[in-house]
Amino acid sequence: MAVDRRKLLIGGGAVLVLILAAWSLWPSPPSATQAPRRPSVTARGKTVVVPESLGPMEPVKLGALTESRDAPGEAARDPFRFEPTVVPPPRPAASQPVIDAPRVTPAPSGPPPAPPIPLKLIGILARANGVKWAVLTDGKSGPMYGKDGDIIDGKYLIVKIGTESIEMSHADGRGRQVIRQTGQ
Repeated sequence: MAVDRRKLLIGGGAVLVLILAAWSLWPSPPSATQAPRRPSVTARGKTVVVPESLGPMEPVKLGALTESRDAPGEAARDPFRFEPTVVPPPRPAASQPVIDAPRVTPAPSGPPPAPPIPLKLIGILARANGVKWAVLTDGKSGPMYGKDGDIIDGKYLIVKIGTESIEMSHADGRGRQVIRQTGQ
């Protein structure tokens, strides 16, 4: 019987909660203590209630739209008229001697620099006798091999081969450039 009594108490509590929720959500009739509502305005067949926070309503004065207005007066400033800016004349200089600044002539720049060498270093091979060979490519043809002092592709001279880079120049000796194994 204890189980039936427990179910009865839980069911009664649930019914009580539902009744309280319905009572709190039920609309209440307007009381005499509430502020009176503002008159509603009808526009195009729709009724709109004007809230109190907007202040007192004033009637629309449509006659003011048809009245003539005074012509604007002559303004002292015309934003569309452009006049040159008046610059005051320079003050007379004191009687001090004028020192001419020395004129600098640009130095001749000489011959243009040599173009960069477009080869990339693929790797370095070391032979058993200690001679290092560089493996190069231009990206268009197959690999090119050379050791110190060799001319590659008929245009470029290998000056020195290091461990991870080589130093090259043009065949005529101008424009030395270091090419690293990363290709830069």
